[in-house]
Amino acid sequence: MPLNRLLTLGVGACTAVALSVPVAAASASATPATHRTGGSLVLVGGALADDNREIYGDIVRLAGGPGKARIGIFTAAAPVPAEDPDAGTPDCNNSVCNGAYYADLFKRYGVADAQWIPIDLDHPIAADDPAVVRQIESMTGFFLGGGDQYRYVTAMTRGAAQRDSAALAALRRKLRAGAVVAGTSAGAQIMAGRDMITGGSVDPGLRDGAKPGYFDDPDVLGYLPRGGFGFFTAGLLDTHFSRRGREARSIRLAADTHHQRVFGLDENTALEVTGVGGRHQRLRVLGQRGVNVLDLRTARVTGAQPWGIEGVRWSRLTAGDSYRADGWRVVVAAGKAPVVPSAGPCTVSPSDDVLYNYALVGLAEGLAAQAGCASVGGTSYEKDPQWAAELTRGRGFAAYASSFTGVLIGIRKA
Repeated sequence: MPLNRLLTLGVGACTAVALSVPVAAASASATPATHRTGGSLVLVGGALADDNREIYGDIVRLAGGPGKARIGIFTAAAPVPAEDPDAGTPDCNNSVCNGAYYADLFKRYGVADAQWIPIDLDHPIAADDPAVVRQIESMTGFFLGGGDQYRYVTAMTRGAAQRDSAALAALRRKLRAGAVVAGTSAGAQIMAGRDMITGGSVDPGLRDGAKPGYFDDPDVLGYLPRGGFGFFTAGLLDTHFSRRGREARSIRLAADTHHQRVFGLDENTALEVTGVGGRHQRLRVLGQRGVNVLDLRTARVTGAQPWGIEGVRWSRLTAGDSYRADGWRVVVAAGKAPVVPSAGPCTVSPSDDVLYNYALVGLAEGLAAQAGCASVGGTSYEKDPQWAAELTRGRGFAAYASSFTGVLIGIRKA
């Protein structure tokens, strides 16, 4: 698979549908309908490797298993062929060739059938085509590719109220009836409920705060008050999480929009959600890295200009761990040994690029591994302004191999 398609486009990459004017804020009642009972979600943080048999196999299993699963592929988040300079080559990255690629990939994983659902920004009217609705209704599972989640909004919802197109309504019915809906990067992000993130760099986002709308400036921390498709409502979602150091931007978005919980999905890693819409959804982690849960229930914003926050509780779940959303509880996989911290003084060096590339994860692991560390942290690479992050052990702190819970995050201007 070409590298550009493997990594997927980042949010804010779309220019054809960019809106510089913020949309008006909406009340929580405008959020798309949730599901009383239903199927499953597989939310992938991006950069899903073709050979990740654990995640692809899980999608196929939830869709009915090898020889039975029928997968519909949505790629409306990708550029259309006319926007792709590599269209018609093996390096293509557009809605049509991505749809064909993923259909072939799922067939290699043994599904009975896999088909591209022909909706993109060149063909948004197809989302109300009865033939496309019938195609969706014939599937047992779905996969949403990456790109820019706002393209899904543009292609598959209608008007400022983001009403369901016929295709989206059919997808919602299939999920309610038991289908699996999986997505990577923007394909996972679009499943969010209210206040779905639309873009934003970490440092400008911390400095300026979150703003409602979709912006052609990729630095603006934007969000859609009405949200995405509303399939996942247990908290905010963010993708490419630890790799791109998105802990801080998600914390700022959650604080500004009054959310108490964030689920941050690492690359090549999935959060499987079963019993979607029920009272007791079950969440577990699959794949290479981790899923990060940020709990802001007892966090405190320490200032407006400059902004700061303290007391954000951070748990990191890795393969086999599960999470009980209704009880806000981490369940570590059986067999994971507790970390026994070493004695002696703290030797964890402060990071000079603390908001990027797994830096906070490494610091948290150092905090767990050394009893002599009362706190660890560092400063951001950017200097205008420069930010400081500090990690300490909170109530109920525990670490198990690559998983931990109860780390407290504080962020302030350096």
